[in-house]
Amino acid sequence: MKGSISNQFLISLFLTLVAINSCINSSSATRPIASKASTEFIKTSCSSTVYPTLCFASLASHATWIQTSPKLLAHAALNVTLSKAKSTSVEMLHLSKNPGIKPREAEAMQDCLEELSDSVDELRRSIAEMGQIKSSNFQLTMSDIQTWVSAALTDETTCSDGFDGKTKNGKVVRKRVLNIAHLTSNALALINSYASLHA
Repeated sequence: MKGSISNQFLISLFLTLVAINSCINSSSATRPIASKASTEFIKTSCSSTVYPTLCFASLASHATWIQTSPKLLAHAALNVTLSKAKSTSVEMLHLSKNPGIKPREAEAMQDCLEELSDSVDELRRSIAEMGQIKSSNFQLTMSDIQTWVSAALTDETTCSDGFDGKTKNGKVVRKRVLNIAHLTSNALALINSYASLHA
C-alpha cells in the first residue's frame, strides 16, 4: 500500500492489537506450565538463527503451544513478528504527527510506514498460508511463504535505511524497525528449517 496511511489503517491496527492482547490475557490464566522438552526445543531451534537470544526471548512464552513442533514454532515466530510490526506502525504513526518533528524526518517516517504496511501484509499472507499447508501442496506453499517473508525483511531493511540515526527520533525508529527485521530474519530461518524437513 503506497500513499498516505489512513485513519482506517490505524483503527484496524489498534483493533487487531486489542484482540491479540485479549487472547493472550484470557489464555494466560489457564495456560499450563511449559515442559522442559518444549523449552529446550525452542532454544535448540533458535540456536540456528542469526539472533538466537532474541529468538528464544520472543518465543519462550509460547512453549506450551509450540511443544516440539517445527511448524508451530515457525507459525509462532511469524505471529510474534506480525504483532511487533503492527504495534511499531502505530507508534510511528503517532510519532510522525508530532508537531515538533522535522519535515525530513516526517517524510522518512511516512516512507517507512508504507514499507511497514507492505511488510505487515506479507507477514499476514504468510501466516494464512502456513495454516493451509498440506502434504500435497507443501513445496509450493512453503516457497510462497519464504518469498513473502523475504520480501517483508527487504521492506523492513529499506525502512530502517531511511534514517541516519543522528536525531533522537531517527535513533528510536531505526532501533524499533531493526528489532522487527531481526524477528523476521529469525522467523525466516525457522521457516527454512521447517521446509528442509520435507525436502
